[in-house]
Amino acid sequence: MPTERSLPARSEVALADTWDLKPLFRDDAAWESAFAKLEKKIVGYRRFKGKLGASPQTVRDCLLFDVEVDRVCDRLSTYAHLKMNEDLTDSTYVGFVSRITNLVSRAMEESSYIRPELLALPRTKLERYARSKVLEDFRFNMEKLIRQKPHVLTEGEERLMAMQVESAQAPSKIFEQLNNSDLCFGRLKDADGTEKELTHGTFRYFLESPDRKVRARAFDQYYREYEAHRNTLSATFTASVHQDIFHSRSRRHSSCLDAALFDDAVPRSVYSNLVKTVRANLGAIHEYFDLRRRALGLSDIHHYDTYVPILADLKARYSFEEASDLVLRSLAPLGQEYVETLRKGIDSRWVDRYESKGKRSGAFSSGSYDSPPYILMNFKEDVLDEIFTLAHEAGHSMHSHFSARSQPYQNWSYTIFVAEVASTFNEQLLADYMLSKATDDRMRAFLINREIDAIRGTLVRQTMFADFEWKIHELAEAGEPLTLDRLRTEYRKLLDDYFGPRFIVDPQLELECLRIPHFYRAFYVYKYATGLSAAIALSHRVLHGGEKELEDYLGLLKAGGSCFPLEILKNAGVDMSKPKPIQVAMDHLAARVRELSALLEKLDPRRKAALLAGRRGRSRSRA
Repeated sequence: MPTERSLPARSEVALADTWDLKPLFRDDAAWESAFAKLEKKIVGYRRFKGKLGASPQTVRDCLLFDVEVDRVCDRLSTYAHLKMNEDLTDSTYVGFVSRITNLVSRAMEESSYIRPELLALPRTKLERYARSKVLEDFRFNMEKLIRQKPHVLTEGEERLMAMQVESAQAPSKIFEQLNNSDLCFGRLKDADGTEKELTHGTFRYFLESPDRKVRARAFDQYYREYEAHRNTLSATFTASVHQDIFHSRSRRHSSCLDAALFDDAVPRSVYSNLVKTVRANLGAIHEYFDLRRRALGLSDIHHYDTYVPILADLKARYSFEEASDLVLRSLAPLGQEYVETLRKGIDSRWVDRYESKGKRSGAFSSGSYDSPPYILMNFKEDVLDEIFTLAHEAGHSMHSHFSARSQPYQNWSYTIFVAEVASTFNEQLLADYMLSKATDDRMRAFLINREIDAIRGTLVRQTMFADFEWKIHELAEAGEPLTLDRLRTEYRKLLDDYFGPRFIVDPQLELECLRIPHFYRAFYVYKYATGLSAAIALSHRVLHGGEKELEDYLGLLKAGGSCFPLEILKNAGVDMSKPKPIQVAMDHLAARVRELSALLEKLDPRRKAALLAGRRGRSRSRA
């Protein structure tokens, strides 16, 4: 990878390789003008205060004004964040982000009366408002509001809850500061003898090293720092769990899990089905770990052996244009409109393509209702995974595109529960297409191995995290003390279950439960697992179906946030209230493991005896 010194400055990047933000604002002066107008506009909220009980028309006028303000805030925020991410060292756009953040906060303060004032109305009156013709295009918003009524407190209690918001964020902020600023993992030599700093970002790099000693040292050195801070991390995480309990009980929810599922109207059975179904099918992942052990020629397998590529010598190179063309061809099952819209978007600079000095790392999709759905990439031609990243982010962007074209502003924003479906669906289509075109067994094995690891990381690993969150919150809600030893013990049980009896679980890995940032946003990670499961089931349905199956899926992309996510997915052809989609995904994983095993035997006959011996050994042990 290029060093920072070898990267071009933003001014040196070819215009065609950058995104075109003019649909948002022509230039910074246009942004400043819109900002100034919004600053004057937000006081307009005051004219509706205390009057929302007068009539449905008054409520409609207020909600329309709120939409006007929110749309401008959205455009201003999107432009500021995208410009800032072009070069994080440019203080101009750091300032833009700070200014619009403060202005949005003031708009929220001015509009903060709307929800409590409406909820203070009698339920019969609210329901009459929701059914009125005048508020027809806000009906779903009103229905969601009415659902909240049993969980809204008195005015004084709500004021106390609002005053507690900042202190409620303390555990998360403490963890972020400790994890991102104070932990120091030292330096380490890689397989070439080059010394590099060990960080959160380079940890994966070291775990992918072909030198097992490097992998083991990186693992030990990384977790040694967590061991040194284990008591602080444990206390911080426990405080976060108790905050969850405080909020769920204050809002009159029966548990933290029910409180977390409430906004999306997701029944508890969805969560339990996920955990139970994955657990019932862990044999496939246990088989994969043992296959990986034998393929790498290891006598045993540890966590630090699970990221190194099995086919490390495979080389492939794609230009951005070639990658884009490959992605577009793979998405042909989604129809001409989808493919041509995305093609036109890529050609008209939706994508900021390459790495440059100061640019944000990684990739994301971001846009506003009134702009293209932009994609940030740091595309590298010699990294095959970058093609899948492009397909993934294109899935998000096309979801946003269809949603914005099909829904009014108040219903265009979709939930996380469905967001990961559109992105991972595209990855499934790309994998299927590349496998169908692969004439080389090594490439086929590489692609299958990549897909297995993706399912392992998104479906199995995130379900293990969800399993842990559920268990820990139930223990705390029952009054059990969450000591460091208890956290390690409960996590160790899960590690043994999910990794299997032939996997060596090092004691340091028990501390993994103390380093997961998503645990400070309780019961969030399960959505990654359900999202991929739905994507696998829906991709199978579209690939093996006809016009109706395609229209059903496109309906998901067009639905935005117009109804609750389970209904959107059910209309698309997958019922996430049942275990079947999870089972389909786990069956798909098992089939891929069997196929990879056969390919590895075929590719290296010398390994065949070891692979077969491993299978015979397992048969004897089961007997």
